[in-house]
Amino acid sequence: MKNKKLVVFLLLAVMVVFTFVACGKSSDNNKNSGNNTGNNASNNADNNAGKDNNADADSKPTITFMSIDHVGKALKNVGSEDVLKAAEEYTGVNVEFIWVANDSYNDVLGVTLMDKANMPMVITYGSDLGANIVQAAKDGAFWDLNEFIWDSEKYPNLSQMSKDVAKSMTVDGQLIGIYRSRPIGRNGLGYREDWATKLGLDEPETIEDIYNMMYAFTYGDPDGNGKDDTYGLALCKYTGPLDIIQAWFGAGNQWKEVDGQLVPIHTTEEYKEALKWMRKMYEDGLVYRDWATRETNTWSDSVKNGECGMFLDVLDNSRRIWDYFETENIPSVTGEGNAKMKLIGGIAKEEGGERRTLATSGHAGAFLITKAGAKTVEDVEACLRYLDKMNDEPMRILADYGIEGRDHEINAEGYIVDLLADKEPSEKPQIGLNQSIPYIPHMIDMKTVVKSDRLIEEEAIKLANESIAVFNPASGYLVSSSVNAEVGTDLKDIIDRARTQYICLQIDEAGLEEQFKVWEQRGGKDLIEEINQMYQADLAR
Repeated sequence: MKNKKLVVFLLLAVMVVFTFVACGKSSDNNKNSGNNTGNNASNNADNNAGKDNNADADSKPTITFMSIDHVGKALKNVGSEDVLKAAEEYTGVNVEFIWVANDSYNDVLGVTLMDKANMPMVITYGSDLGANIVQAAKDGAFWDLNEFIWDSEKYPNLSQMSKDVAKSMTVDGQLIGIYRSRPIGRNGLGYREDWATKLGLDEPETIEDIYNMMYAFTYGDPDGNGKDDTYGLALCKYTGPLDIIQAWFGAGNQWKEVDGQLVPIHTTEEYKEALKWMRKMYEDGLVYRDWATRETNTWSDSVKNGECGMFLDVLDNSRRIWDYFETENIPSVTGEGNAKMKLIGGIAKEEGGERRTLATSGHAGAFLITKAGAKTVEDVEACLRYLDKMNDEPMRILADYGIEGRDHEINAEGYIVDLLADKEPSEKPQIGLNQSIPYIPHMIDMKTVVKSDRLIEEEAIKLANESIAVFNPASGYLVSSSVNAEVGTDLKDIIDRARTQYICLQIDEAGLEEQFKVWEQRGGKDLIEEINQMYQADLAR
């Protein structure tokens, strides 16, 4: 068995080295074969990219960038060399991409982290920081970007990173990654506006309003068929909506700061109050009796088919239900036009109170800058310069639509027209370039793209939600926690299972408290102590 593992390791190592060599040659070939075909990004490079863009190509710094190839043809289609050249001219940085297939990325990453002689300057990491990355950070493998990133003159985009999201990329006080941004304020409520109009209900603002709407949708015959066949809120075995409801009550997001200490939210009164509210919701029949066993892949169908009137999740999914009503011409119950979803961001606990919604993690992994690859401060700054400028709109248009005049054009109204719309995404010359964009400060489509009114409404609410989104204050400490690495998954399962059982009347309050004690005995008490040791040490810095 040991010999087999050794052989697998050596084969992977050879693959990585070969990939480095091949990509280096490919990059050289791309530079030699590029042309200037109608490239708006290239034509405006000198005006937009600063002093560094005026340098000759040979004087531009070169960075190596290990990235994920989702389609097997990242920047390898006809015309891709022009896209790569346009990006290099705009940013003032030459990039040698090391593409690794998504399916084998984690295996190759593990080998790469041990091969310091061939380490890329930038490594893409596609999820929450894992134990291997955290240990590598503790061993000093990555640059502390706190020393660079907050300089708004050098990095006007990256310096706008959310410090709350950046905590999840922080190990022992060091910011080791530029997160790949995703909308922070993505969570919210969608409800059948035509149902509400028929029943004379206003837009809900408080938890009481939510309950009254759920009740009316269940027992007020909103579809007018005379049958008792509707429910308030669509739920399934995915329990994300319960987390959002808890945030409405002020319970926090997994952890909460109370009297100078970080505590898991199940120890707070707000959490228990939220659970009692959800238990009553279940007792009153406002949700499916079997919600806890319903599959996630049929979740939105219950709103599309007219059984449920409210959907609580990411706002995009409520908007997609609305899209369905439009494309399928589902008639409104008012008799006018099609059915419609109304989208809402935060909900207040009480009238006049603060609206809240649950923050997402705000990221889909990170770009890590390695010390073995980026050996000097100048190397680090070249990596950050590239990552910063890739957030500019010309580069985002290049990454999504290719070169102006060849792959897309701008019409008289200023909107992008995709000239390659009939091609599969995997065949487009720009495919893969977006894998080097952090999307900071916001991952929102360019203003030049035609959007439906529904999408415009969704994006506006997401942006407004950022100021009311509730973050997990312990996220950065959980990443570094040895206790969490060992028993964190089990501890979460204990609480999630007990919550569902309590809501569904399978255990009472005494049974709930008993499970909280089990959580403490299984490592929860040690986790609280460890998290707060790190928290206090951070405050003392």
